[in-house]
Amino acid sequence: MSVRQWSRDLAMGARFALAGGREGWTRSLLTAVGVGLGVALLLLTTAIPNALAERDRREEARSDHTFGQQEIPKADDTLIVVDADTTFRDTDVRGRLLEAEGPRAPLPPGVAEFPAAGEMVVSPALKELLASDEGTLLRERLDYRVSGTIGEQGLVGSQELAYFAGGKGLAKVLEGPASGARIDHFGNDDLGSSDPWDPVLLLLVLVVFVVLLMPVAVFIAAAVRFGGERRDRRLAALRLVGSDSRMTRRIAAGEALAGSVLGLVLGTGFFLLGRELAASAQVFHVSVFPSYLNPSPVLAVLVALAVPAAAVLVTILALRGVVIEPLGVVRTAKPSRRRLWWRLLLPLGGIALLYPMIGQGDDGGNFNQYLVVGGVMLLLVGVTALLPWVVETVVARLGSGGVAWQLAVRRLQLSSGAAARMVNGIAVAVAGAIALQMLFAGVDGTYTKASQYDVSRAQMSVDVPDGANASAIIGKYRDTEGVRKITALSDAYLHDRRSEDSYAQITVADCASLREVATLPSCRDGDVFAAKGSEYDSEGDHLARPGTVLWAEPEDDAAHSGDRPVSWTVPQDIRPAQSREDPTGYERGGILVTPGALPEKLAAVTSARLFLSLDLSVPDAYDHVRNTAARLDPAVQPMTWSSIDSNDRYAAIRTGLSVGSACVLALIGASLLVSQLEQLRERRKLLSALVAFGTRRRTLGLSVLWQTAIPIGLGLLLAAAVGVALGAVLLRMTDTSVRVDWPSVLSMTGIGAGVVLVVTLLSLPPLLKLMRPEGLRTE
Repeated sequence: MSVRQWSRDLAMGARFALAGGREGWTRSLLTAVGVGLGVALLLLTTAIPNALAERDRREEARSDHTFGQQEIPKADDTLIVVDADTTFRDTDVRGRLLEAEGPRAPLPPGVAEFPAAGEMVVSPALKELLASDEGTLLRERLDYRVSGTIGEQGLVGSQELAYFAGGKGLAKVLEGPASGARIDHFGNDDLGSSDPWDPVLLLLVLVVFVVLLMPVAVFIAAAVRFGGERRDRRLAALRLVGSDSRMTRRIAAGEALAGSVLGLVLGTGFFLLGRELAASAQVFHVSVFPSYLNPSPVLAVLVALAVPAAAVLVTILALRGVVIEPLGVVRTAKPSRRRLWWRLLLPLGGIALLYPMIGQGDDGGNFNQYLVVGGVMLLLVGVTALLPWVVETVVARLGSGGVAWQLAVRRLQLSSGAAARMVNGIAVAVAGAIALQMLFAGVDGTYTKASQYDVSRAQMSVDVPDGANASAIIGKYRDTEGVRKITALSDAYLHDRRSEDSYAQITVADCASLREVATLPSCRDGDVFAAKGSEYDSEGDHLARPGTVLWAEPEDDAAHSGDRPVSWTVPQDIRPAQSREDPTGYERGGILVTPGALPEKLAAVTSARLFLSLDLSVPDAYDHVRNTAARLDPAVQPMTWSSIDSNDRYAAIRTGLSVGSACVLALIGASLLVSQLEQLRERRKLLSALVAFGTRRRTLGLSVLWQTAIPIGLGLLLAAAVGVALGAVLLRMTDTSVRVDWPSVLSMTGIGAGVVLVVTLLSLPPLLKLMRPEGLRTE
């Protein structure tokens, strides 16, 4: 067959699709919308690498200081930067205090000029928040006048909350514990120093991408077959005027090609619209600018070529089992039973590809990415191959029932393939989600662990600035709304001059606070205790003896007056006390001292930390504490405790999965709704005829619900089985014991069923509209 003949037949099919009247346009539009939704998500996926790279570049460009960087002297091109980050409710706010030390001091990216002292430039999202009623608490904390906004080059996302505030005397702030530095440029010079990814995290990334993209491909393949029955009847008319079967199939492929090309156009439009809307959206605290979402040209061209080619291929393969004759369409009076053996080869082939990597884990090197992608794809494609056989086998055995049940079952027995196609996408998505949830649950213990903080005793901690009046600061926090209890502990390290390496930890606190770190026999102000039982204190027993003279560090300016260093003698009445874990999980050793037993000059060398227990029933209790801290010292950042510590990369992958899943679920819902409307349109005259003959609308409505519920139920059962199998294989690949995460299996299945339920409810109004005798009218 010549290329010219193929081109002519495909062009004829395209003309039928685009110039075939209302019927042809309706079918083409439904196909285009289904394909367009998939194409939009594919383009979004191809843009993700560029978006991530651009976010990293922006973060790199505004980097101001790193831990342990070399100090530079003051000059006319230096700038002092002090971290002033904070958190508002559960959203991070990036803050910096700036003080230019000369006319050539570097400006941060996105900032036109330095804010004066008492002023700040803010991101557009932060400006909007501060101007709203919701930002009242944050306005109290950021008590600066807004003098400008930060440009896009200084932000990593459109919804990022960030500010630069002008400061004064920040050089003295750097001498304390505040995080900051003197810099002469922005941007990190230490490129390429990131730690390599471990194999399990790379495996997670690969599986996440495959699981998110497979439902998209399935939906596109299903969309090009919308209106198949009506199309086949039109093709029968072509046979009547002389076309042979091969030409007829090519014409059908041309119709699908036209719909897919139109889908590419719509998909590009959907993508561009979504790209612009991305600036106002934030999913799981992740936002982007429209300029980030630029698809890779190579991948975009691949999508543009692959979608039409897949449309032609799917149509030709679908028509192999259909006999189109001049007098009608014969799908064989009694369809031949679908064969099972070749359908089992797909999942078995996937397991065969993944099997060589079983037991590899972290220590066996990187997983082969081609085998991983190929194996996971074959297992998920196996769902689409097995589901038609499962639906056909089950519905063939369904017995009698009510009228609605019989109508639904008979319809499924006549067209089980169409029912399976509608469910394929949701089944693939659920199977992949179950496998991923099992994998995440299995490796979760490796990347997340319980933190050492005891959140039942305290929920926040804050340091008291050196030289500040600790009692006054404690009083401020005690008066803060939502603070229930304060444990104040001051620490110092004193040494024995007889041995330079002998140090004793001195903990100064009132009796109530000391009971948080040790079990005391009795306590009143002026008592001193020797803490016993700490595994970290090897010198405590030796230095806590009565009469031992301990000295403050000689280089500590607050520890000596003139040339006489400050010393302290362990009192004779020191008593033993059993050490216990403090709220941070640390067992203190050394000497526990009440304030009345410590000289005032020695108290000056201690550093105090407050552990705050909050009344969580008070709204915004955390933010009230942060506001108090900002009023006392903007450079002090209260620490919010968490019961779980998580690996940053692992957390980022989970966030990416959540964002991607939200997009795929939206696609699933939209595509299912389009598919449902297309099937209802196909059966419009049949529904009208049944109503005209007296069938109750309630009966027809129930029959349509049964037609959806039966294949959906079978699809979710198959998805659960394949998802558990894939999850078990992935767990064995990471050398993790296999454990079925039943809550995740049930939740993913429930989410899939919920999406279908919502789509079904949305399709009821069009269904009621179609169930009218007037639908039999033909112009």
